[in-house]
Amino acid sequence: MSTVPGGRPLGLDTLIRLQRGRRAPAAPRRLPVPDGMTAPLGCDAVAVPARFGPLVMPRLPRVGCVYADETHWWWIVPSDSDYALEWPAPARYATGAVVPDTPAVPGLIHRPDDTVPYTPPIPLYLTLCRLTGTTPTWSRPVTA
Repeated sequence: MSTVPGGRPLGLDTLIRLQRGRRAPAAPRRLPVPDGMTAPLGCDAVAVPARFGPLVMPRLPRVGCVYADETHWWWIVPSDSDYALEWPAPARYATGAVVPDTPAVPGLIHRPDDTVPYTPPIPLYLTLCRLTGTTPTWSRPVTA
């Protein structure tokens, strides 16, 4: 038996409930596709630190749905947009558009005029490579 400050004993049921409460993972938060939009290719997301957001937006030929909180901006891209790509740090790729470690779902700050939520992944990737000084994956030397 354990005691709390003040000398009150805790029963086994209380200790187990407290332990489970400490380990309970938060429910995953997904970036929602706005009403009236369709995502026929599924949704993933690419996050960048908020300081990069305003630099990325004007460099893209098309901007889909963009979400933001105090620390990150998130772009919706088609599922599997990480196939054969290493997104440059500090960008993070989020499969299923799940935003980890956020207290709430980031707010929608840009919505395109049409019904598709996607930002084209290749222009986004190239823009992030340029801003971070990273060589695109397909331009790196191949080793045998």
